[in-house]
Amino acid sequence: MPEPRREIPTTRIALLELKDEQQLVQEGYSLLDEKRILLATEIRRELERLRLRRAQMAAAEEAARAAVAAALLRHGLDRLEVHPPASLADLPLTVVRSRLLGQELIDASLRESGAAPQRRDDSGSEAMRECIRTHRALLTSAVALAACCLSLRRLVREYVRTERRARAIENILLPEINAAVKLLEEQLDGMDLEDLARLRGRRGLRAGVADTAETAPSS
Repeated sequence: MPEPRREIPTTRIALLELKDEQQLVQEGYSLLDEKRILLATEIRRELERLRLRRAQMAAAEEAARAAVAAALLRHGLDRLEVHPPASLADLPLTVVRSRLLGQELIDASLRESGAAPQRRDDSGSEAMRECIRTHRALLTSAVALAACCLSLRRLVREYVRTERRARAIENILLPEINAAVKLLEEQLDGMDLEDLARLRGRRGLRAGVADTAETAPSS
């Protein structure tokens, strides 16, 4: 049994204060336990999103790899290396922020806005345009995956912190308070029994004195 945390005076008032603390700590543990459940539920959801984002990323990588191979066959490495970069002006970054239990979660995406037309190469090669299109899709998948990973890391970090606090209350603080309450109740019960025995002893002594006085011969 855990030892009490501190010296506590053996009084009824101290017992009531300790029981109030016990109830408060128990309520705090219940809130932390509920928070753990909510975080775990959201982590499962984010893991499902992560699997989906990774699958999309893998498909985008495969398409981009195939497009690069086709462009290399069509134009060669020298022509591909000097090709002007495609514009990303029509792919603005959109970030949606939300909060869960004090944690900021984000969902980021790149979506075509039509602000700038896609730049084409001088030859008008379909292989080059496909290479540009697949890499834009790859970048879009990468942004969504990065946002999902960031939200998941924040949730996991908060879950670990909450788990540690809940474990500390469950395995250390609550057992200490429970042990202190039990010890204090036993001490107070013992004191009550001693007072009762002392009171009965005084009453017995008084009764004995009274009987002796009644039976004593008068002078």
